[in-house]
Amino acid sequence: MLIFRWKMKNIRNFCIVAHIDHGKSTLADRILELTGVIHTANNEQVLDSMDLERERGITIKAKAVRIPYKARNGEDYILNLIDTPGHVDFNYEVSRSLKACEGAVLLVDATQGVEAQTIANAYLAVDAGLEIIPVINKIDLPNAMIEETRKQIEDMLGLPGEDVLLVSGKTGAGVPELLEAIVSRIPAPKGDSSAPLSCLIFDSYYDSYRGVIPHIRIFSGTLNRGDKIQIKSTGKIFEVNEIGFFTPDLMPGEKLSAGEVGYISAVIRDVGDIHVGDTIISPEHPETPAIPGFRKAKPMVFCGIYPISTNDYPKLTAALEKFQLNDSSIVFEKETSAALGHGYRLGFLGMLHMDITLERLRREYGQELIATMPSVVYKVVTHQGEELMIDNPSKFPEPQYIDHIEEPIIQARIIVPNEHIGAVMELSKSTRGTLVAMEHPDPRRALLTYEFPLAEIITGYYDKLKSVSRGYASMDYEFIGYKPGNLVKVDILVKENQVDALSYISDRESAVSKARVLIHKLRKLIPRQLFTIPLQASINGKIVAREDIAPLRKDVLAKCYGGDITRKRKLLEKQKEGKKRMKMVGTVEVPQEAFLLLLKMEE
Repeated sequence: MLIFRWKMKNIRNFCIVAHIDHGKSTLADRILELTGVIHTANNEQVLDSMDLERERGITIKAKAVRIPYKARNGEDYILNLIDTPGHVDFNYEVSRSLKACEGAVLLVDATQGVEAQTIANAYLAVDAGLEIIPVINKIDLPNAMIEETRKQIEDMLGLPGEDVLLVSGKTGAGVPELLEAIVSRIPAPKGDSSAPLSCLIFDSYYDSYRGVIPHIRIFSGTLNRGDKIQIKSTGKIFEVNEIGFFTPDLMPGEKLSAGEVGYISAVIRDVGDIHVGDTIISPEHPETPAIPGFRKAKPMVFCGIYPISTNDYPKLTAALEKFQLNDSSIVFEKETSAALGHGYRLGFLGMLHMDITLERLRREYGQELIATMPSVVYKVVTHQGEELMIDNPSKFPEPQYIDHIEEPIIQARIIVPNEHIGAVMELSKSTRGTLVAMEHPDPRRALLTYEFPLAEIITGYYDKLKSVSRGYASMDYEFIGYKPGNLVKVDILVKENQVDALSYISDRESAVSKARVLIHKLRKLIPRQLFTIPLQASINGKIVAREDIAPLRKDVLAKCYGGDITRKRKLLEKQKEGKKRMKMVGTVEVPQEAFLLLLKMEE
């Protein structure tokens, strides 16, 4: 096929990065339309093909596409575009995409200006050594602040204002100039097609007919259909039976050379044989080094997931293994709960990531799941000086063995309009935030730098931030370390039996009030039985909250029509004895809604 005979100087690998909702996917659509890859604009958000992406209006998965482009200098080019997510929880997708590129288009909304995730993505691109093309999008809107946004790019990102391009992803204005800038400013990939094979797996997914399909960027060498390949980390050898690129659908071809982006199929059935971030080499040159600089994801939020039916546990195992191929930022390990049986402990990058993952497991893999309360990893230091990293409250040692507990701390950058500064500072104070710095990058907005316990952020801080700022505030955060905190473990007892899946760690000051709220809500959720069910919350063995679920009562006197009072008393005494026996042997089933309560618990 002719399209594979490209000189490396005519290849450009780039991605589009921006804050959420700044128009990345719309701009990608216009680029595809202008270059003839798609022929109609009716199918909006071509690269956002997942149902969840369309429903929520966000990009969840990075998508690659190969674009043929004839430049104004008369030369033909191949542009490999990767569209990336904008939300902080999918930051790992962005870092993977950057590793496969030489340049990045940094998009800024003309009506919003530079926001928190814009800064974070710019830093990621600079750290990866990429050529950055700053672009102001949505210039067609009547409230566009073009010159103000250009100044923000200069002041906050340190990029020259004269390099900024003006485009509209909706109308297509300025997109031809952007394509010319990509060709002229972004360097061609480096590498030797005749050198030993070395390529990076930057994404993958599982096909039920063909096995694992890795998405690759070739840094050196050439890969042909029928070649043998070796996975560097596992040493496993496979034969390539299909090779190709993205148009954005999979398009088979004959070979891929250094500098190109594409996919391979090699009948890799075992999902454990291959990992995102791994290096593919030739078995003839096993000494070829792994490609460096590919960072591993650091899970920030953990929760337990359990199948509703215990018979579905093997299906959940298979689903998680396949899902991890498509989203390598999740980690999981086996876990057993006395209340819920066998399940898995999953690690996520944030609450939205957790929400999306659970929804995808339900939709794409048909899993019916119960999810426990999200938690973070605490560092528990014992009196012997031993440090334990614990992501599950049920694994905490007894209080008498604990010297102190340290909690993960994040540094958050919050950009907020001046009129909402007071509300944001009030919210941050209520969630144990510490103000580190306050700057005014422009006359209308403030950049607040806060340190927060991560546990406070995962319980809905982002949603509350959007609420108090009427949607104008933006936030980005990064993990900075552990600090000692005044923390306690709260146990929930149902009929004097501890339900480990409902245990949680809390700041001592708010622990009792949170426990009372939870117990009160549980009382409404757990079905009544023929006996009294006591609900209790305990801290270090001391009961701090209690409510009882009143028993159902059968009317045993209904059949008595008058007669001696002793007959009625005898029936009531008999009922009382039966209730006592039932209370001793009766069991209480906690409905799955109860485990979701902790996600939505408000003071």
